[in-house]
Amino acid sequence: MVGSAAAATPMSYAEFQRLAQPPAPGPIIAYGADPLQHVELWKPAGKGPFPVVLMLHGGCWQTSVAKADIMHMLAADLVKRGIAVWNVEYRGVDVAGGGYPGTFEDVAHAADLLGSEGPKLGLDTAHVVAVGHSAGGHLALWLAGRHNIARTSVLWSAHPLPIAGVLSQGGLPDLPLTKSDAAAACGVDTVDKLVGPSTEAHVDPYADTSVDRLLPTGVPQTLVNGANDPIAPPRFAAAWVVKAKAAGDPVTSTVVRDQGHFELITPGTPAWTQELAAIEAMLRR
Repeated sequence: MVGSAAAATPMSYAEFQRLAQPPAPGPIIAYGADPLQHVELWKPAGKGPFPVVLMLHGGCWQTSVAKADIMHMLAADLVKRGIAVWNVEYRGVDVAGGGYPGTFEDVAHAADLLGSEGPKLGLDTAHVVAVGHSAGGHLALWLAGRHNIARTSVLWSAHPLPIAGVLSQGGLPDLPLTKSDAAAACGVDTVDKLVGPSTEAHVDPYADTSVDRLLPTGVPQTLVNGANDPIAPPRFAAAWVVKAKAAGDPVTSTVVRDQGHFELITPGTPAWTQELAAIEAMLRR
């Protein structure tokens, strides 16, 4: 843990949105027919193969709240350090095709496309680190646990892309906890829209959607939170660490003093310095 909670006012989303995001360099690669079903490839100059971060934006799983472009500053910073970025766009719960199972299928298809096409694009896909902010932290951890989904689920896949490590930036991995304790931030019905209703074929909506039901993932996880984050406060990570460690997963958690939710995705902040060190360490393993 770095520091402790302090009285500093966290960056608001409006303040974050006023920061200049660089444009995506391309190419834009489709993994489906919907315009939202695509990834942005950010790649350093040269032939590679380059280490790669699979990046997932947040926004409470809602397209109207955020899209992949909120991660452009981070992607550009990683590229400068010789790391390629597979920046995923996906359909949120508030657009056609999103929710269950579409949002999860989108993320899975984007990841598996990296596995099949990445080597042709000069990417080292043998050791992929998933990085996700807020709702994207949940999806990054979900990718790490996807191999534990039951064969009876529509989200089961025979050969999911192996994830070598996960960085969760103010993530929300435990969906029941998110529904009860983050409703003010994300909406009272958002998690219900994400997981879908209980049906005869899908009795427990959390069974293949909430990462706590997919433990142990067997994947190293680093959780970084801002001490003053009002959306995903550190207690969310603390609760996750207890569950993940009890299941036998290798997990560490860092709380960064004087940081909020959006400092986590802003280069030059103490939070990003911590996160960058974690990414580089996981890529070296």
